[in-house]
Amino acid sequence: MSGESLVKVPGLDPDEQHLMREDLQDSFVRSHIDPSLLSKFQRVLLTTDGTVTDILEAYLAEQIRLVKLSESVSQASEPSLHLGYEAGTEIISREVLLQGKISRKNFIYAESIIVPERLSVEFQKALLETKTPIGKIWIEQRVETYKEIKDSALESAGKLSQHFFLPPSARLLSRTYCVYSKGLAIMMITEKFPESYFL
Repeated sequence: MSGESLVKVPGLDPDEQHLMREDLQDSFVRSHIDPSLLSKFQRVLLTTDGTVTDILEAYLAEQIRLVKLSESVSQASEPSLHLGYEAGTEIISREVLLQGKISRKNFIYAESIIVPERLSVEFQKALLETKTPIGKIWIEQRVETYKEIKDSALESAGKLSQHFFLPPSARLLSRTYCVYSKGLAIMMITEKFPESYFL
């Protein structure tokens, strides 16, 4: 990636610009998030290409469990540009919380759209029949993946505030990314956590 192709991110001096992938830079510019105002761990959560569950467990020294809020299999009502499917394609939509196994504190809310026909039968079964976080399923089944950040945001918690025991006016940081495997987009995930966390 040449220096000329980089989008300038507020809060980062020119020497730091080259340290950030172009998709991450673009998402920060679009969302008006100043990365210099984030804590180091907030930046890790918004920019990591690793498994968020494992990163949380290492940082918190606590096992993380998945709490399913909703999960449904349906036919897409409209095509998806990011995931590249047509209307009528079977998709799995779900909402989950990543929660401390001992503390019972909710650290991250996540929503995802998954294209099951692009996943193995074993992956689909683990996804629908267990409470294993997606990232751990990738590792257990040795699925090679690549993530591309599509968006970042800083927004009011609204109705999601109930999961974090915060007022609706509390702000959430979030990122949306697509996961690719074997050249195909297999899912799009949005992860959100309170701005007041991980300071």
